[in-house]
Amino acid sequence: MKRQVPGLSETARDSHPEVPNGVFLVRVDNAQHRWQGQKPFYVLRLSILEPKAFAGHTIVSRLYCTPKAVWKLGWFLRDFLYDPELLSRDEVDEGALRGLVGVVRISHTVVNGMSLVNFDGFAPASQWEQLSTSIPSLPAAKGGGTRKDRVSG
Repeated sequence: MKRQVPGLSETARDSHPEVPNGVFLVRVDNAQHRWQGQKPFYVLRLSILEPKAFAGHTIVSRLYCTPKAVWKLGWFLRDFLYDPELLSRDEVDEGALRGLVGVVRISHTVVNGMSLVNFDGFAPASQWEQLSTSIPSLPAAKGGGTRKDRVSG
């Protein structure tokens, strides 16, 4: 039996990401600590400030806090100029994260049919002018950035 379901085709639109792979100047809008099984992580919601063509768009992804992944969280906190006193005490204050500005390099990957955003690199906002003109965007819809692709480090 076949049934007509109005609006169903809207849910199956092209799944290409609205924000392409590349380097963006962003502001932290929100950060929430969560758990998935034994893996703690922060969900970060970032608003794009530059390039202007993407200003106002949002990037949402995770930064894991496991012992193996804490280096990336530290990289993000240092480059976004998180409070060094809190960092020295191993503390992350979600409220203190809001409003921080920095540069992020993202790529997209598909895992089990879901499109995910990867944070491939971070840099201080002061490096935006240099990075925005010197680093080409990653190929669209490829993803798969590696540690070698870091923006700074």
